[in-house]
Amino acid sequence: MLACKAGEWVPPPVPLWEIPVSEECLLKFDAKDVTLTAVFAALYVVVNVVQMSSVGNPTVYGPVQLRVADCLIALTVLFGWPVVGGVTFGCLITNAYYFLGAQDVVFGPVANLVAATVVLVLRRRWFLACVAGAVPIGVIVGLYLSIFFPFIIPNGWVLGALPAVAAMVVSLTISSLIAVAGVGYFLVRVLSRSGAVRVLRSRGLK
Repeated sequence: MLACKAGEWVPPPVPLWEIPVSEECLLKFDAKDVTLTAVFAALYVVVNVVQMSSVGNPTVYGPVQLRVADCLIALTVLFGWPVVGGVTFGCLITNAYYFLGAQDVVFGPVANLVAATVVLVLRRRWFLACVAGAVPIGVIVGLYLSIFFPFIIPNGWVLGALPAVAAMVVSLTISSLIAVAGVGYFLVRVLSRSGAVRVLRSRGLK
């Protein structure tokens, strides 16, 4: 919709979350970004702890896991590098707490780092970014989890026809799509329309 001013049609102000952010600005990391990184890391850990306590441990660490906390990865399109760092360190703390194995402690955070970076690179197209960001988690986590759970997919299941590694990758990718491209994308849309991002950016958030 256009607004009229002095007899001329002029476009309305562009929402703050739609204003392009320069690459130079994205590369800067100040005290506010460090604080926001810590907030997202804490959120990632807390959501996983709550899920573990309420639903069950296998949904967070098991072979057919669906980490609701991975929805935070989608928020990279709005908050940038602080989310990348937050979900990476949050995953490190979460995986180290349960310690399924060294592979989980090392490659779990790497998967989140790659996923969030992909979302950041594709941030101009929100849904595509969320879908693409879910794939590295499914592939990386699925590959190393097959070491711990090689026979978890029964032959009677649809995925039972696949080799154990492939079945694990497909299973984890589907779970990641639900968390990142489903719940995460919905969260991005809600926050972008609520005005929360506008308030944060007005206070200096890049």
